[in-house]
Amino acid sequence: MEPGGAEKAVSQLRRGVLEFCVLALLRDGERYGVEILRELGAVDALVTSEGTIYPLLSRLRKEHLVETVWRESPTGPPRRYYRLTTTGEKALADFSTEWRRFRDGVEYFLSPDGSVEE
Repeated sequence: MEPGGAEKAVSQLRRGVLEFCVLALLRDGERYGVEILRELGAVDALVTSEGTIYPLLSRLRKEHLVETVWRESPTGPPRRYYRLTTTGEKALADFSTEWRRFRDGVEYFLSPDGSVEE
């Protein structure tokens, strides 16, 4: 693997799953952008920036996977809160099923004995 190859692979993985991680965060209730950034940042492999998350949230809104509502903030300007739509719930459920299959397939090849732990 070329120098930096692992970092490039992790970056590509992050890009591929970030939207579903955001949808999963919203499954438990609505959040505003900074909350989403903070929660993603708590997981080392998912640290991202405002320059990534806000365009992603905008795209999810245009695709009707999330909807938004503006709410007053006790500490500043109003905040846009994001919540999962029914379409977003279905997309997340479909991805969850496929993710398990994908994860198990990768684990099969990465484990020395070809086993997949449950």
